[in-house]
Formats: sequence, structure tokens, C-alpha cells
Amino acid sequence: MLYDINLKITYGYEVPVAGGRHLVRVLPASIPGRQRLVVGSISCQPTPGERVESVDFFANPTTSIHFRSVHDSLAIRMQARVQVEAQALTADLSPPLAGLPSQLAACWSVDAESPHHFVGPSPLLPDAPEIAAYARAIASEGMTVRQIGAAICERVHRDFVYDTEATTVNTKAAEAFKLKRGVCQDFAHVMIVALRSLGIPAGYVSGFLRTLPPPGQERLEGADAMHAWVRFWCGTAGGWMELDPTNNIPAGMDHIVVGHGRDYGDVAPVIGILKSYGSHTTEQAVDVIPVG
Repeated sequence: MLYDINLKITYGYEVPVAGGRHLVRVLPASIPGRQRLVVGSISCQPTPGERVESVDFFANPTTSIHFRSVHDSLAIRMQARVQVEAQALTADLSPPLAGLPSQLAACWSVDAESPHHFVGPSPLLPDAPEIAAYARAIASEGMTVRQIGAAICERVHRDFVYDTEATTVNTKAAEAFKLKRGVCQDFAHVMIVALRSLGIPAGYVSGFLRTLPPPGQERLEGADAMHAWVRFWCGTAGGWMELDPTNNIPAGMDHIVVGHGRDYGDVAPVIGILKSYGSHTTEQAVDVIPVG
């Protein structure tokens, strides 16, 4: 499947700001066997005084920008064409939960794909006893790791209400769990904490999701938004699997990956610092358009 993706993130500042340094992670990644970035570009207005392209530890394309001049707004645009490959249906080769620790111990790699980076607490996702109890109640004896992941995905989807007003980007997983409300970031964070509490390596996936308009209605430009889902390690033979708890589906050809990380902090679209004393507003618009 081929997609054209257009993203615009705008910031408006109450008073002019200076000294802005930002990391931008919005360009889809090329992942062998999963997707290929055919072409892509990122532009900024105003033009930064310094710009560096790189790849971070988790192999996410990253653009570092630095503004030397004072400015009262910032617009970041991304345009890309991405080819997404169909994922083959595979048998459940994951071990029962009791067999996962030995397979994890046998994994000596510490590269970006190593499950060891995703099995313990991360900066935004500390242990949460209430989420751990929730996970234990779902994972019954004899279930495989893949079955447990699917069961937790389904329960989070069923028990939580999608509510864009209930949380913010800084809401903790434990708080979202208590509210049983939130957005895709909250759904993903709760599921990750639940899986890790059982000893299952789990990480955060940032990307885009093609959404379809209701029957009989035209698609609205900019109606799509950046999305988040979960990937978890199903053992040596099972490898990584991606599930979307917001929609209770496996990540498929409508899911376009931007980056992988331990939590949202590793793949935030824009993160950085600037000199300011006023408030700011931000808006985001995304178009995910099938080609042909």
C-alpha cells in the first residue's frame, strides 16, 4: 500500500521567543519487511539557523533545529510517500509466560531491537501496582505471551473511553488508568505498563493511522492525527508484535510507523527548550492519503 502523508504542526507564542532548540521526530522510518520511505522532507518556518539530520539510538529519523533569531510562531511541515508492506499471518510461536524469562536471558544483544531495553520501568512509565494487579487478573495460567498481549489489548479497549478532554500529554499512566479515559497515548502507556508488570518486554510506537470517514461522508483534509500503539516481544521465535489498544486491532497496512521507543518521551514529535515567559498554543493536522 502506498501513502502520501502531509503533517503540519504549528506553535503560536504569546510573546516572542528566542534560543529555541528542538528535536523533531515526524518522518516515517524505513523498516525492512514493514515499510519503506520512498521520499520525505521536513521544512520549518522560520528557517532555523542550524539544522542537523541524524538517527537516534532506536533508529528513529531525527531532525535537530536551533533558532538564533527571535520569533513569535513556528510551523513544521512534513511531506512523505511511504510504501507499507502486508504482514504475513503467522502461527503463535510465543512461549507460555513462565517460559519467557529463560528466552530473555538467552538474548545477549543490547542493540536497538533488544527486548532488554523494554522490560523494566522507563522515564515516563514507572511501576504502577494497580495496573500490575489489573494485568494479573487478565493473564490466566497456560496462556502464551501473544495471547496475554491480545487479552490485555482487548480489555484496555473495552474498559477505557476515548476522550480527548480527559488527559494531557503529561498525564501519567496511573492517572489515566484511574480515570479509565484518555487518548491513544494513554491507552498505549497503560498497556505497556501492564505487560511489563508481567515481565513481558513492551514498547511505544508512534506513527500515523489512515482513518476512513463515516459512510456517505467526504473525507476532511487534516482530519487524521498522529497515533500511538504498542509492540511487545513474544520470545525468540515469535519476535515483536504490534497491537493497537485504542482500536483493539493488530497494527496493519493502515498503520505507518514514525518511531519506536520505551515510552512517549523517546518518540515525541517535537521536544526541546526555548526562552520565553508567556503561554503558547499548538495545532496539528495530518492527511494520510492512499496513492492510486
